[in-house]
Amino acid sequence: MERSVKSAQMARVRTQNTAPEMTVRRALFGLGLRFRLHRRDLPGRPDIVLPRFKAAIFVHGCYWHGCTMCDRGVRRPKTNTAFWSAKLEENRRRDQRNQADLRALGWHPAVIWECEARTPGTLRTALDRILSGVADAGK
Repeated sequence: MERSVKSAQMARVRTQNTAPEMTVRRALFGLGLRFRLHRRDLPGRPDIVLPRFKAAIFVHGCYWHGCTMCDRGVRRPKTNTAFWSAKLEENRRRDQRNQADLRALGWHPAVIWECEARTPGTLRTALDRILSGVADAGK
């Protein structure tokens, strides 16, 4: 059975250690923060976990998770549209469930979008927002 070109492309999409995730990890490390990666015992298996703050950070790809801040989140393939719409909608629902489950366990879930990680200033703003939120929650 021969795989289609699209199937082969999709199979190469990484789920861990992506370029945006690595950028966020370098930024956090540069701020002096230490973290754990991809904890399997937490809902959604967060990309980055800051145990000291009970913070779980997901680094989401704009296309796969439906970012509303850039055009990549609203793009849809022109073929097999029903399949892709359903798949991407289920990704968003799963993200919401995982975040709700984390909150129920006392964790502080946060999302950094791929488009935020592209620009150092925007990434710093996103990290400041997350870190101030978990620091305030810890008081």
